[in-house]
This record gives sequence, structure tokens and C-alpha cells, in this order.
Amino acid sequence: MRGVIMAESLLRPLSPYLIASWIIVGLLLFLLFPLHLISVLLSALFVYELVIMLSSLLHIPRINDKRAKLIVIAVLAAIIVTVLGLFIWWAMFQMQTYAADVPLLLRKMAEALEMARARLPGWALERFPANIDELYKGVLDMLREHGGMLQTAGKGVGIALVHIIIGMVLGAIISLTNVTSTASQRPLAAALQERTRRLSDAFHSVVFAQLRISAINTVLTAVYLVVVLPLLGVHLPFAATMVAITFLAGLLPVIGNIISNTVIFVVSLSVSFYVAAGSLVYLVVIHKLEYFLNARIVGSQIQAQIWELLGAMLFMEAAFGVPGLIAAPIYYAYVKRELSDSGLV
Repeated sequence: MRGVIMAESLLRPLSPYLIASWIIVGLLLFLLFPLHLISVLLSALFVYELVIMLSSLLHIPRINDKRAKLIVIAVLAAIIVTVLGLFIWWAMFQMQTYAADVPLLLRKMAEALEMARARLPGWALERFPANIDELYKGVLDMLREHGGMLQTAGKGVGIALVHIIIGMVLGAIISLTNVTSTASQRPLAAALQERTRRLSDAFHSVVFAQLRISAINTVLTAVYLVVVLPLLGVHLPFAATMVAITFLAGLLPVIGNIISNTVIFVVSLSVSFYVAAGSLVYLVVIHKLEYFLNARIVGSQIQAQIWELLGAMLFMEAAFGVPGLIAAPIYYAYVKRELSDSGLV
């Protein structure tokens, strides 16, 4: 029966307005990368989803008077933008505190690797640098290679913050269109609005699910670093910094967990081999839990397997760098939803 329905959907001709809206939205989504505006899109979608979600929880759509509904949603959007702006300011202040620990954390990791060389078998030693100086030389070469990028990093952060603020304001304005938009629309405008709605749904499915996964992973990691190990008489250095890294890296599906686990494991080596082994066992359990959560939460939301998301992330990272890596799950969820609803996949 399903095959008959799929065949009938394939036989239906695609509307020219639908095809035109695909081309327009696809072109805009592509241009966001060379124009460095992906942060505008993500912040706009985040504020838009928050407004829609909170307005639904507060039963604002039930308000009959259109003007009153518009005022209430506008006030709600203003509160959300203000709170998020204060949160960004607080997060930047906290990042400055943790940023001072990052070079020390890297040095501790390098020292731990150097200490581990004395305990590793011969086949593993071949993959390690001969001494700690080579590790620092590798870091210096990387800094020299990307020196221009580092010199403009401060300016880039400032521009990114401006883009985020603009995106939040745009998201708040777009959320008001649900109240002010007229019922009748011309075909292309209606098709573009539907593309926007589906992109918003893809963002909601991926980002809010990944936030929950990252929060769970961070809590479990914090319990291990701050509670379990101290009770056993073990105090890892930079525990708070590693918890922060776990949350931020956890926002990236699959690969983020690997990054944070690697940092914790290497720092554990600086204490002892047994602590590192215990950390590895605990983190592997959490890693398996994240795979399960990804399959159940993110995968079920967009009907995608883990390997599909990972493949999309690797491809877009190679094409567009870190912004592509961040946007990949959202883009993939949106494209798959469009193709699936059109009966093409």
C-alpha cells in the first residue's frame, strides 16, 4: 500500500511555484556561508522558535483580539531578546575566565602525553612525538600558519555578536507575522512561507533535541569530575573548564562527545594510568548513551540514522568549515523533509 502511495506521489507533477521556492531558499541557504551570515540565521530561528513555543505554553494564540495578541507577542519577543542578550553578555564574561585556563589545559595535556610515553607499548610509541618540545613546535606551526586568522579573531567575534543580535531581532519580528499576515497569499509567497516553516521545524527538531542531549551529557560528566572522583580522593585539574568544554562541544552531534572525552582522558593521564582507565570506561558508557539519545531524539525527529548525520557533517565541514559543521544537521533535516514530503526519497 505504501509503495502505491509513493508511486502516485512520484507521478504528481511538481508545482512550478514549489520548484521556484526550492531554488530561492536553496540559493539563500548556500550564500549564507560565503557571506558569513550563518549566525544570523541560527539566532533568528532560535528566537522565533522560543517565541512560538512560549506563546503556545501561555495560550496566547487563544486571544481573539488581533491587536492585543500582537502586543502580547511583541512584549514576549522583547523579553526573550533581552534575556538572551544578557545571557550572551554573561557567557562572554565566563568565556574570558575559562579562556585563561585553555593554554594551561593544553600544556597539562602535553605533559600527560609525555608521561604516558613511558607506559605505552612500542607500537603505540611510534605514533607519539619524540618529546614534549615537538608538541609545542606543532602548536607553534599551526599558530604561524593561521596567524592572520588569529589577528582578526577579536574583530570576528565582535562582528559575530552583532550578527547574532541582528538575527535575534529579525527572529522576533518574523514571529509577529503569524499575527499580522493575511489569510490569502499568492502562490510563490505561500510556497516560500512553507519553506520557512519547514526550515524552522528542522531547526527545532535538531537544535532543541541536541541541547537536551548536551545538558544530560554535561550533567553526567560533571557528576564524575566534581563528585565521583573527589569522593575517591582524586582531583583532576581544570574540572570546571572541562565541564564547560563538554557542554559546548556536546552541541555538535556525535563528534562533540569525542572531543570532550579526549580532553578528559588525556588530563586523567596526568594523574595516573588507573584514573585514565576509569575515566575511559565512564566516558565510553556516556558515549554509548549519547548514541542512543541521538538515535532516539534527533534521529527519530528527522528520520535519520547516525551515519547520515555524521556524513552530512563531514561533507559540510570540508566545504564550509566550522559553520558548515554546525549547520549540517539542520540543513540535512530540512532537505530530507522536503524530499520525503515530495515523495522523492
